[in-house]
Amino acid sequence: MKKYICDVCGYVYDPEIGDPDSDIAAGTSFENIPTDWVCPVCGVGKSDFSAIDD
Repeated sequence: MKKYICDVCGYVYDPEIGDPDSDIAAGTSFENIPTDWVCPVCGVGKSDFSAIDD
């Protein structure tokens, strides 16, 4: 699963970790996060994230 980076603040969403503070379980791919999820650091939406190429 790919990691995604917030274009605004640099937060990296790692699907192996998820976002426990937002009830996103470990193992949840970025594509499967609810559309209303926001960056836990700066509050922007999913559209402001870019895939990180490994």
